[in-house]
Amino acid sequence: MQLIRLHHFRLGLLLLLLASALLSVGAAAQVRLPAGRGIVELRAEHQGSKDKVYFADGDVDIRYETLRLRADHVEYDTASGEAAVRGHVRFDLDNQHIEASEGRYNIRTGRGSFKNVRGSIVIRRRPNPSVLVSPNPFSFEAREVERLDGRTYEIHSAWVTVCEPDKAIWRFYAPRAIVKLESQVRLQGASFRLLGVPVFYLPYATVPLARRQRQSGFLLPQIGSSSRKGVTIGQAFYWAPAEWMDMTLGAEYLSRRGVAQNVELRARPWENMRVGATYFAVNDRGLRGPGGVRVPQAGHQSNVSLDAFLPRGWRAVADINQLTSLKFRLAFAETFTEAVNSEVRSSAFVTNNFRGFSLNFAASNYKNFLSAEPETAVVLRAAPSARLSSVEQAPWQRWPIYFGFHTSAEALYRSEPGFTTPTAVQRFEVAPRVTIPLRWGPWLGVMPSFTVRSTQYGAQLSGGAVVSQSLRRTTAELTVDVRPPSIARVWQHGDSKWKHAVEPLFVYRYVRGVNAFGRFLRFDEMDTLTDTNEIEYGITQRFFRRQASGSADEVVSWRVAQKHYFDPTFNGAIVPGQRNVFQALNSITPYAFADAARRFSPVVSDLRITPGGRYDAQLRMDIDPVRRKVTAVGTLIRVRPYKEAFVTLAHFATNAVPALQPRSNQIRALVGYGEMNRIGLNGSFGFSYDINQRFLQNQIIQVSYNGRCCGIGFEYRRLALGPVRSENQFRVALLIANLGTFGSLRRQEKIFE
Repeated sequence: MQLIRLHHFRLGLLLLLLASALLSVGAAAQVRLPAGRGIVELRAEHQGSKDKVYFADGDVDIRYETLRLRADHVEYDTASGEAAVRGHVRFDLDNQHIEASEGRYNIRTGRGSFKNVRGSIVIRRRPNPSVLVSPNPFSFEAREVERLDGRTYEIHSAWVTVCEPDKAIWRFYAPRAIVKLESQVRLQGASFRLLGVPVFYLPYATVPLARRQRQSGFLLPQIGSSSRKGVTIGQAFYWAPAEWMDMTLGAEYLSRRGVAQNVELRARPWENMRVGATYFAVNDRGLRGPGGVRVPQAGHQSNVSLDAFLPRGWRAVADINQLTSLKFRLAFAETFTEAVNSEVRSSAFVTNNFRGFSLNFAASNYKNFLSAEPETAVVLRAAPSARLSSVEQAPWQRWPIYFGFHTSAEALYRSEPGFTTPTAVQRFEVAPRVTIPLRWGPWLGVMPSFTVRSTQYGAQLSGGAVVSQSLRRTTAELTVDVRPPSIARVWQHGDSKWKHAVEPLFVYRYVRGVNAFGRFLRFDEMDTLTDTNEIEYGITQRFFRRQASGSADEVVSWRVAQKHYFDPTFNGAIVPGQRNVFQALNSITPYAFADAARRFSPVVSDLRITPGGRYDAQLRMDIDPVRRKVTAVGTLIRVRPYKEAFVTLAHFATNAVPALQPRSNQIRALVGYGEMNRIGLNGSFGFSYDINQRFLQNQIIQVSYNGRCCGIGFEYRRLALGPVRSENQFRVALLIANLGTFGSLRRQEKIFE
């Protein structure tokens, strides 16, 4: 029995030793070693130590805070904190990942070096409408990588890209590169290679790594072609000297025209101040005209803007624009909308609003070019200008009587072909008013308002000429706004509630005292005041929809209004046989309609359909009862029928007599899918067509296809602006993710910009 027990004991001991051996082979041993302020955890299949050096082999895994270092073989010196790693090295720290054949890394200092490296840095980028953004990490391959500190890597013989490393469409190669985490990659002697083919060489280049950070440097070059400009090659430098300021300075060579310069400045020196400036110029040698003579169209345009909130409630705003000539804009404007804009506006003011009062000091200049050759224009200027006004205020709490006023003092100027005023024509105005809102129950509201307006001019018209004789105008103005009760009905359909409201409107106006309207100089709408005795009546229908959860949305609104003039000649202000424009007429419609005495204005119909989501439309019409026809119509339809697809259609037409409004009939359309910098296939097609002249004024086609790291885009643009410009433009661009566009494509145009 003892012999049997002895055999059982030896067998159990043997099994226990065998199980221990199996466990020691199947599970990695772990040690915890002190390192600076933390603890290093080292796991491996086989471990050993000599003096203060630990040796580990087989699936070695070192962890320290957020660091993880893995390899086949590791020698770790506990005294210095340095680990020598070899075989399938993998280094992971925060958003950084490195794979190498061997390397050294000091856990305490964060310094190290690796050889035969493939690595990546994950960057979370915000969407940017002007740059193709890739979700891929920044990847690199290098012969050797040195980690200099917690934020800096030095890479030797490096390939960098944001494409998938094994399927890289483009790469930058550089003998030496410096990686600044959360900042940028600096490449020295870099060459850009597309599908392995060198495209261009850059002595110095940077690749951004920050989520949002501005970095100075040269931008990608721009290349294009145009039938009037020839081959275009451009380059720009982006300068960001401080967090609150940046600037872009660019130049473009036009093989057939000359050299163009472009400057854009943006600054925010203080939290409550924004400053911006742009400048565009062309040193044009001109195209050859009849007889081989060049006809230059050189010029420049600039803009300076300012918006600042100042101490003690003051605010300063400026928007200063300057254009040398309409001929220059027609010749070099990049878009159709910009090219056909003949106006140049500049204004600057400081304002302070306090206790219901408003104090303003301003200066403004308006220039509207009438023709390009010969160049003629209308110029209106108000500088300086001072205004003080108040909202309606009630001095007595129990009486619904409100008082307000408006005062202004200005120096005005006007110039147009055949007519010029003195440099500064004084105009001073005082206009106190009283308003008495009355209400009879919830059904009827009446608001009469009475104004006495006295205006003093420093000059007047006499026999068609300007004479320096003062002229005073004192008017009494009565306005009665009557709001009858609105009619409404509410019903429910499914989970939605609907409401149909009908709102009538009556406004009576009476003005007397403007005598001799033809003697007043006209600078702005204040000078188009005439005697009138009129009533405006209209009706507005609205449809509202409220979902089960959410606020009410206006789905449809339709306003129909008209004016009746009890005094059809406006106390003699109407001049028969010519275009008449003044307040009593253009307050109902912006289209001129009076070339003789009028008792009725056109019926104005304005229908807006905004169901939300993918559709909205507007239809506006002027129906003239005197001429018995539609004199003006405007239609705008915007549709997003499917995902990223969009369609915008617009039609505008006027059909009055030529003396009132030039006849026109134009169609504009823009159809497309996606955006230029969206991943996938994108495209748009747009045109402007003049139906009367059977003339295609503008045409644009843009197509791009973008992958996860790059894309390619094509553009054709045609501008037909009469004898000044008829141009075909061709552009091609390579869109490089997270960097920019190599080429000259612009963002998709809108019908209205």
